[in-house]
Amino acid sequence: MPEDVLRATTALVVISPDAGEPVNQPMTNATARDSVEKALMEWGRFRLVMAGEEADLVIAVRTGSGRIVQPSIKGGPIDQRPGTAQSTDGGIRIGGQQGQPPPLNDPGMGTPQNGPRMSNEVGASEDTFEVYRGHGQYPLDSPAVWRYIAKDCLREPGVTAVEEFRKAIAKAQQPPPPSKKP
Repeated sequence: MPEDVLRATTALVVISPDAGEPVNQPMTNATARDSVEKALMEWGRFRLVMAGEEADLVIAVRTGSGRIVQPSIKGGPIDQRPGTAQSTDGGIRIGGQQGQPPPLNDPGMGTPQNGPRMSNEVGASEDTFEVYRGHGQYPLDSPAVWRYIAKDCLREPGVTAVEEFRKAIAKAQQPPPPSKKP
């Protein structure tokens, strides 16, 4: 685990920009984002922010359908929200923003946005949780520094992806075992 990830204090959770919304479950990615945010709040390690330029880490989520190809809606306002209000057993988070935040990936790359349209999305059949470094321009265009892909890993209760990320950080912060002298 890179040292800057271990020192990170702020995080932004977004829906992966290349994710479409499944036709049969149009809010599944937004629900996964909310579940991950709640699990991160309960963990208490990161302060969640609403904009990428404030975030040490950007966490992109994408739900899987159990199939490699699925009909979806692409090109719509998948991850746009003017504010959020969430509660957990340990607290309440309220956030808001004015205007559209800067994009997290280069808008010149990929398919031009011509509004919502039907598509056949090809991708991982399982849920995906990816961690990127924040603060730079277009953080999602860089390689992920940590990734977890598993069936239903973005669902409550438990949100397995956050628990696995927590374990990976804890393991990376453990001191190395004492060396054995021959």
